[in-house]
Amino acid sequence: MAGTLTPQREATEQADADVVADPDRPWITIVWNDPINLMSYVTHVFMTVFGYEKPKAEKLMLDVHHRGRAVVSSGTRERMELDVSTLHGYGLWATLEQPT
Repeated sequence: MAGTLTPQREATEQADADVVADPDRPWITIVWNDPINLMSYVTHVFMTVFGYEKPKAEKLMLDVHHRGRAVVSSGTRERMELDVSTLHGYGLWATLEQPT
């Protein structure tokens, strides 16, 4: 049956079609814990990339370390894509999402 979708694929495609970004809600950048980067390095990256003072950068780093993730910035999708790309350049695991 060429051209026929399986039920599982149809459900996935339908779920993707239902997701619509709301341009009025801000997007967020999330940094995830990894076993590679030192805590001092992550703090340094947050201070360098976002201009955070050391206490704020350390708090976010500890959230990443203890909770597994931290929201480090929020704004337009384009800005969060740039933040994620910048963090990847520093070797951090970062993603963006639009909270529900």
